[in-house]
Amino acid sequence: MKFLSVKILLALVLLSGFIPGTPKNADSPLDGAWKISTGTTEQLLLIAGNYCMLTEYDKTNKKFISSLGGPFSINNGQISFKMHFNSADKNDVGNTYTGTYSITGNKLSTSVDGDNQTWTRQDDGKSELAGNWRITKRKVDNDMTEIPLRARRTLKLLTGKYFQWAAINIETGEFSGTGGGSYTFKNGKYTEYIEFFSRDNSRVGASLSFDGKVENNDWIHSGLSSQGAPIYEIWSKFKE
Repeated sequence: MKFLSVKILLALVLLSGFIPGTPKNADSPLDGAWKISTGTTEQLLLIAGNYCMLTEYDKTNKKFISSLGGPFSINNGQISFKMHFNSADKNDVGNTYTGTYSITGNKLSTSVDGDNQTWTRQDDGKSELAGNWRITKRKVDNDMTEIPLRARRTLKLLTGKYFQWAAINIETGEFSGTGGGSYTFKNGKYTEYIEFFSRDNSRVGASLSFDGKVENNDWIHSGLSSQGAPIYEIWSKFKE
């Protein structure tokens, strides 16, 4: 299979279970993390908050390959997926695609133009942090700086056990970076275990911990960045 077939992604999101008239914040049967492993190469699909991120990487050899993502919706029984970022082809950004599906238990099977794939569920998408988050405030020199919604944005998608952030521009197609892996959130401590990082493959295998809490639709966390710099950020639940 050629990595990150848009049609495969669209077949997957059809499993979201939405029907016309369903509220956008309704739980989706497909919410959560799904994975395909071939040798040491993995494809990780995260779906939450009407948003998808799909990444191929080799954790064993610390190699990031490619990533794409964007929002999806349904209209008259058809899924519509809009490409917000594609690290392999920025010219694909802004394009909209449609497509079809099937699911049994924790196995997800897709067949699109004769391309058959089977994915395995990694989590059910349920967590206090599950959803699509956008960074909205950051402390700079002891002052909180607002980050308004623009075409250039940083998102972080979390399921029950997995996370991925992406710094993107949905108008120009600029892809500034992404990273992800698994996470835990217990007793006010949020910890990321990095499985891929497009900017620095040497970070794979490392972990980062932050103090964190959720207040209404804001996720507040503080600690040290991967470069050791102090951070204090506020992320807010985000829907297109």
